[in-house]
Amino acid sequence: MGTPKDRVKFNVGGRIFETTATTLAVASKNSLFGAMLDENWNLLSNSAITEHFIDRNPDCFGVLLDLLRTGELYIPPNIDKKLLYREAEYYGILDHVRSATWGPLDGNRLQLARSITDRSDGDSKVSPAIQAGPNGWCSVAQGNVVRVYNWMLEEHPIIHFEHDNVNDVCWVDSENIVVSSTKKLDSGGMGLFSASTGKSKYKFQVTNKLSGLAPFATAGALEFGSNYKLFSSCEGTKGNRGIGVWDLVTGKLIDFLRRPLYCKHVKAGKLQWLHDTNCLMVLYFGLMNDIRLFDFRENAMVWSLAMNCKENLDNMTDAIVIEESSSICVVDWYESLGFMDLRSTDKSVNWRKSEKVDNVEFDGLSSFSRLAFHKGQLFSSMKDRISVYCGSDWLQTSKFRQGHGGKIIDFSIGGDRLFALHNKENVIEVWETPRPPII
Repeated sequence: MGTPKDRVKFNVGGRIFETTATTLAVASKNSLFGAMLDENWNLLSNSAITEHFIDRNPDCFGVLLDLLRTGELYIPPNIDKKLLYREAEYYGILDHVRSATWGPLDGNRLQLARSITDRSDGDSKVSPAIQAGPNGWCSVAQGNVVRVYNWMLEEHPIIHFEHDNVNDVCWVDSENIVVSSTKKLDSGGMGLFSASTGKSKYKFQVTNKLSGLAPFATAGALEFGSNYKLFSSCEGTKGNRGIGVWDLVTGKLIDFLRRPLYCKHVKAGKLQWLHDTNCLMVLYFGLMNDIRLFDFRENAMVWSLAMNCKENLDNMTDAIVIEESSSICVVDWYESLGFMDLRSTDKSVNWRKSEKVDNVEFDGLSSFSRLAFHKGQLFSSMKDRISVYCGSDWLQTSKFRQGHGGKIIDFSIGGDRLFALHNKENVIEVWETPRPPII
């Protein structure tokens, strides 16, 4: 029970609420209530103020106050969820609403939360791609447009390029995304955009003396690393290629990696930054599939698939480095998983699963197998399903599918959500882990 000095009275839209500073302290320091409890606000010491007026919705305030009291979220039928979410955003406690809505992502307990349809204005011949943001948002790129959906799955203003096709999208934080384009993007090749408004903040220069690329170079695969470094594969008009490194704070190109990361016949299709080892993985698709690791501490390539594997992996469709086990996982057209130990001199692939799938179709929007890794769990997509693998032997522990969306083109994990993009009208399925009940 709160003491008289601990009690706080609010008048919200004409309705009186009384609570305690202890309850309000449950909210984060960055919230409105956290600011009110700051010593500079003098919420409790100013005895002249008997109640604090807030001109907001009182029904939503009552629900959110109960959330701070109990940790549980109950939304009455007469309250619109989106209105409640907006009110929570105003008070700065949207994170509390998220944590009360779903728990940490667990691939073995995922449930379909919602499906949305993205009717893209982009080129239907270009395979769309989806990227999850760190706060439960997501972006979908297809053709010359990028669509952004917030945590409430509301669509924000479209990022549109009149003549340039989008190559890749990368979230650098919860507010900003970087987009690379097939063409010059006003001589920039890449741009930083606001995820909320879709407005351009600045463009990264690809063609300069450091890169050595001719004018009209294009940027491809993107990755955001440590110390505000941004990586992108780049290609000039004469076929010369490399990996550019930009300082995200200044927007300037600070390094350009040619050999040994340069691959003569193909350009990089995927980049992965390894935080623990300060390495960059570069995945090449094309006439020659290859994986290369570049160690920035040694300033040298430290591993290559072509040099360290004796098997032919021409059917490889994706690869991912699992840092906690110092291994690389690859997947082929048939969702066969193979593992290579980065510390071993053995040049063979340890195939833990080889489930052949008949009648695999390869069309313009083929559902090639994709990989993702999240907190000890490995995810692989095939056709209309996603499989989950766990344990030291990477045994399949569960799989989930939702047939009405058709084949899975791409999927991504972020903000404790899994987003699966399907080929049927670009249906996006959002999977979440139910929060365990509070006892």
